[in-house]
Amino acid sequence: MNIPSDLKYTKDHEWVMIEGDVATIGITDFAQGELGDIVYVEVETVDETLDAEEIFGTVEAVKTVSDLFLPLSGEIIEFNEALEDEPEKVNSDPYGEGWMIKLKFSDSSEIENLLSAEDYKALVSA
Repeated sequence: MNIPSDLKYTKDHEWVMIEGDVATIGITDFAQGELGDIVYVEVETVDETLDAEEIFGTVEAVKTVSDLFLPLSGEIIEFNEALEDEPEKVNSDPYGEGWMIKLKFSDSSEIENLLSAEDYKALVSA
């Protein structure tokens, strides 16, 4: 299982890459493996400002639909539109081409609530 050490994680199996005041967000390798073949990613919250833990979209796999929870408060500034035609990129490259949204976060102190790679590894192997 791939858990890059340079990213932050959530208990809901999302990863967060912080660059300045923008966070790129996707689901982890563990999450995509649990979901199975992803057939659709829906994010209709672009240009909306949401609080941490609010639902920003859904991921639809062959067997289930899962909500996506925002790890940080802020404005969703971009959706990875490549996923509209190729949602399977979330399965094949969850930390690269399978990213989901970019968020201009509003409260950098919330980053402290995210899990480190070590903490996330402990969560999924428990």
